Amino acid sequence: MTFYDKLVRDKIPEILKEKGKEHVFFRAKSDEEYLSYLKKKLLEEATEFSESPSIEELADIADVMSALMTAMKYTTPDLVSARIQKTQEKGSFNERWILLEVEND
Repeated sequence: MTFYDKLVRDKIPEILKEKGKEHVFFRAKSDEEYLSYLKKKLLEEATEFSESPSIEELADIADVMSALMTAMKYTTPDLVSARIQKTQEKGSFNERWILLEVEND
């Protein structure tokens, strides 16, 4: 068997069962454990997008972000507000600035 130790989508246990594949699953036992696996999943999905940019990989990132927001009890308006505030304070990424160096203090 291949060892994964990662969060998977809700239907994966059912899909593996239908395929007759032996598997071992468990549910996250606490909110902290679930949040830890969600954070690892976000990094996994971001890496996959970096290696193979596609709308499907962006959708995976969006799904993980949605689960993170729910787990952390944030709402879509919370996210929008935080984005607006960040953009007002530091700008967006539209001008394509690439920072190379900053003088040491």
